[in-house]
Amino acid sequence: MTRLRPLWIAGRFLSRLPFPDPGETQPHETGRSVPWYPFVGLAMGAPAAFAAFLFVQGDAPPDVAAALVLMLWVWSSGALHLDGLADSADAWIGGLGSRERTLEIMKDPRSGPAAVTLIGLVLLAKWAALKTLILAGVVWPLLAAPMLARAQLPLLLLTTPYARRQGMATDQFNHLPKRAAWLSVSASGVVMLALGGWPGLALILAALALYRIARRAMLARISGFTGDTAGALVELTETLALLLCAILIE
Repeated sequence: MTRLRPLWIAGRFLSRLPFPDPGETQPHETGRSVPWYPFVGLAMGAPAAFAAFLFVQGDAPPDVAAALVLMLWVWSSGALHLDGLADSADAWIGGLGSRERTLEIMKDPRSGPAAVTLIGLVLLAKWAALKTLILAGVVWPLLAAPMLARAQLPLLLLTTPYARRQGMATDQFNHLPKRAAWLSVSASGVVMLALGGWPGLALILAALALYRIARRAMLARISGFTGDTAGALVELTETLALLLCAILIE
C-alpha cells in the first residue's frame, strides 16, 4: 500500500473517484504523485466510457446519452480543470498583456464573460463530439482523451518554469521525479497507440501541437505556467481529442 501512496495522492487531487485517502501528505510525496496523473486520467475515463457503452447497447437517444456522459465526465474531475480554464480565460483577456495583472486576475474566484463563454463553448464542443461518438458506437476515445490530457501535466512540469513563487503546483514542480515523469509520458503514448492505433497517433500529434502553442503563449505572457493554465491545457486537450476523434470516425 505504501508504494501506491503516490497513486492515491494523484487520484484524490485530480478526481472525485473513490481513491483511498492517503492522509496527510508531504511535499516530496506530492511531487512523486505526478507520474501517475495520466493513469488517473485513464481511470477517470472508465465510468464515462462504460456509461457510453451501455447507452450504445440500449439504443438510448444520442442527445440525452451525450449529455449524461458529459455530466459524469465533469463530475469525475470535480470541475477542477474547468475552473483553471475559466480563470485563464479571464486573465488572458483582462490582463491586457501584463504579466502581473494576468497573475492577479487568476487569483480572483469570480468568473467574467470570457470565462463563462469559453466554458460554454468547451462543454458544447464536448457534447457534440460525444454525441457523434455514441452514434457511431465508438467509446475508446472516452478512455484515451482524459489520459492524454493529463499526460500534458508532467510534460508541462518537465519543460516549463513555474510562474509563481508559491501556488497550487509548487510541490509538484519542486519535487518532480523527472525520470519517472518522462517514463509516464512515454507510457501514456504507448497506451494511446494500443487503444486507438493510427487515430491514437493522430491524437498524440495534435496534443503535442496544442502543447507547443499553449506553452509558447504561457512563456510570452507570464514567463511560465500556473495551476490555472495547466488546468486550461487539460480541458483544451480533452476537447481537441474528442473533436478530432469525432471527425476521424465520420
